[in-house]
Amino acid sequence: MYEYIQGSLAELTPTHAIVDAGGVGYFVNISLQTYSQLEGKTQVKLWLHQIIREDAHLLYGFTDVREREIFRLLISVSGVGASTARLILSSLTTDEIQAAITTENVNLIKQVKGIGLKTAQRIVVDLKDKVSIGEATVSQILSTSNNTLKSEALSALVMLGFARSAADKVIDQVLKEMGQMPVEALIKHALKRL
Repeated sequence: MYEYIQGSLAELTPTHAIVDAGGVGYFVNISLQTYSQLEGKTQVKLWLHQIIREDAHLLYGFTDVREREIFRLLISVSGVGASTARLILSSLTTDEIQAAITTENVNLIKQVKGIGLKTAQRIVVDLKDKVSIGEATVSQILSTSNNTLKSEALSALVMLGFARSAADKVIDQVLKEMGQMPVEALIKHALKRL
């Protein structure tokens, strides 16, 4: 199994990139998220997921490990293949996908072209517990202070026994209404509303 590929970008389209690594051009399928991150770059590093079928060996590439982890979770759902997972990642950001799954927002997932109600529900049901676990194990939380603040407060509330989705909503409300504050203050305000 390949972990990543690093080299010069020979070709870039919204659906694939050709990466020249060691004199060999690798055809790598990408999402629009990855495409937007690669635009204008000449040297790239893509985290890979390889799919071997009877008729093809396919590489899917991602600019960060977190996007690859979401891709792997999506393809683990019955009825969601690599093309559908890539379409979901092209339509929604990784944060939007995680939020939709944890808050059971089936309608947001259903808005992706080709995703019906049953598939969207299956994604939510199958991944609800895995997304929060995946997020913690991958620990690829964005480095903005607001996300760090939110993640610390969310972890504390979950450890106190509150449901992750309920705590997440309350923290978002508090941050929206009151703005930045120390973690302790955010937790106290969230506890009053839970």
